[in-house]
Amino acid sequence: MTRALLLLPAALLAIGGAMHLSAFRKAADAAAASNLPAFFGNSLKALWVMDSCGMFVLSAVCLTLAAQPQAASRTIVALLSLVPLSTAALLYVFIGNFFAAHMLTVAGVSLAAAAFR
Repeated sequence: MTRALLLLPAALLAIGGAMHLSAFRKAADAAAASNLPAFFGNSLKALWVMDSCGMFVLSAVCLTLAAQPQAASRTIVALLSLVPLSTAALLYVFIGNFFAAHMLTVAGVSLAAAAFR
């Protein structure tokens, strides 16, 4: 059961990271077509890629923990759940009802459940 609770966020975060990264060109084009100063347009691009990379890294951590549950304490796993949960909360605040926020919420709740198994 615990492995499933870790494999679910691993899959959701990997898929989410890939989907997010695949939309990079659209975001970059929108920034270039806007009247944003170059600093803010380039910052958007950097933050966009960083978010995707963060999801890939957290996905890899979840896979590692599924294979080696003793590699992290329950406290660390609970703290890791705050990454997708806080990101989802910010998406809900700034964007509203958005599927990526739902995916991140499920990933975070699954991680938290794994911590308190």
